[in-house]
Amino acid sequence: MNIIEKTDEEILAIADPLWRDLVKFSNEGKYEEFVKNFSNAFSLAMNPVVSGHQFANSELARSLSEDVDSLGIIRRSEHVTVLYRQRSTKKQGEWLGRLVLGYENGAVKIFGASIF
Repeated sequence: MNIIEKTDEEILAIADPLWRDLVKFSNEGKYEEFVKNFSNAFSLAMNPVVSGHQFANSELARSLSEDVDSLGIIRRSEHVTVLYRQRSTKKQGEWLGRLVLGYENGAVKIFGASIF
């Protein structure tokens, strides 16, 4: 199945819990839990040393709010990008969260995740 064939509601039903987990494990600095739903290629691209440094030294990465709004979905090829309005519990303002999902070996996996 191609994930782009799912409705927005079906995609959000998959994406929202994955995003909540990323927020939770980022706040807790639990790198191994943070990457557990990553695709193989995305896992290999994530450097544990650099990511661990980010968890330890980024105030934003350790203070993500559970107050999140989904802004929309972009479908492209075999992936969807779900955009989120992300807030912090310690920093003023809003950030754009990006979650890229697709199938790998029959399961939905994270192919990209970032906050701008």
